[in-house]
Amino acid sequence: MAPTPKLISDKDEMRNWSRSMRAQGKLIGLVPTMGFLHAGHLSLVAEARNRSDVVAVSIYVNPGQFAPTEDLSTYPSDFDGDVRKLAAVPGGVDVVFHPRNLYDYGGGVAAAERGGKGVSCIEESGSGHESWVRVERLEVGLCGRSRPVFFRGVATVVTKLFNIVEPDVAVFGKKDYQQWRIIQRMVRDLDFSIKVIGAEITRDNDGLAMSSRNVHLSPEEREKALSINKSLLRAKSAAEDGQVHCEKLRDWVIQCITDAGGRIDYAEIVDQNNLEKVELIKGPVVFCVAAWFGKVRLIDNMEINLSMDV
Repeated sequence: MAPTPKLISDKDEMRNWSRSMRAQGKLIGLVPTMGFLHAGHLSLVAEARNRSDVVAVSIYVNPGQFAPTEDLSTYPSDFDGDVRKLAAVPGGVDVVFHPRNLYDYGGGVAAAERGGKGVSCIEESGSGHESWVRVERLEVGLCGRSRPVFFRGVATVVTKLFNIVEPDVAVFGKKDYQQWRIIQRMVRDLDFSIKVIGAEITRDNDGLAMSSRNVHLSPEEREKALSINKSLLRAKSAAEDGQVHCEKLRDWVIQCITDAGGRIDYAEIVDQNNLEKVELIKGPVVFCVAAWFGKVRLIDNMEINLSMDV
């Protein structure tokens, strides 16, 4: 087992560590997480290890991406277990950055005094934070429709982490496909000198995409949730066999998930780069799904890359 990672909670200490590594000519990899790590997270760490000399993993449950009505207070946590898992990754992890509060400024105005529009748990707390990063077009659809504060919170906290850790490489999972594309676009548009890597989805043996929220599924709900991956695989196979009309593929997946007892948030086939809705598959697309099983909202997706004859 590799040595236990160095634990850092102070922003200045984290920044100084990164700068000392860069002064030694080392490439720095970053894996941002919210903790409660599973094999999917550890695969991102392995990817970062392959692409950099030293690896930092951030563990921070970001209140800026949660609305007050969402599950911030029940988000699962096991910090000591996370550190043990990271120490067991081949090659190890050099630093775990575990800040206490990245929005602790004091003297803010609470959401109730601001009218509450577009409110996250940050405004609700009255911390004083009022600067947000928006990727205006990519954040609108898919998860952005039902979670209007989510992606500005993600883009903002990732920007803060990039400014604190100053990585050369950052690894994100493709399970959160829209998030990955938004961070890529943000890095491009704001001229961050960071290479953003999208790592493939890690699945349990039964095909369910790994997620920290899976722990909240009952055994019966978990069995029903397998309908997401099963229906996406069938849709991909149908597309490869010539069914390129997205409405038919979409209806098929919705019916399969609904019949299993799921409640659809969205099921959309979109362009892999601009995330715009596609009616007919003519190039690389991704089929993105969000569905509720009980009180748990799950997301998944399947890339479809057809060989289009010219």
